[in-house]
Amino acid sequence: MKGKEKRYPDYPLFKGLQRPLEFLGIQGRYIYWAAATVCGAIVGFVAAYCLIGFVTGLVVLSAALSTGIVLILLKQRKGLHSKKVAPGVYVYAHSRKN
Repeated sequence: MKGKEKRYPDYPLFKGLQRPLEFLGIQGRYIYWAAATVCGAIVGFVAAYCLIGFVTGLVVLSAALSTGIVLILLKQRKGLHSKKVAPGVYVYAHSRKN
């Protein structure tokens, strides 16, 4: 029965804004990197504070945060997706003759 196929109703589909998620200038996957940096810095502060002292904890906290922020900003500047950059120069030696 080809003429009596059941047709389902069409509904509009929201496909998003077609832009990466952004929070405080940090885009896409680097938001997770920033969250991991903050959590790691807090854990480092607590560990250094318990083992050595408050001033050392602050030094560890500031070092971890500044290093993480610099790395995130440098990586984000290159783009959201990992791109492989081939080192060296490639020479095309010959082609196949038809």
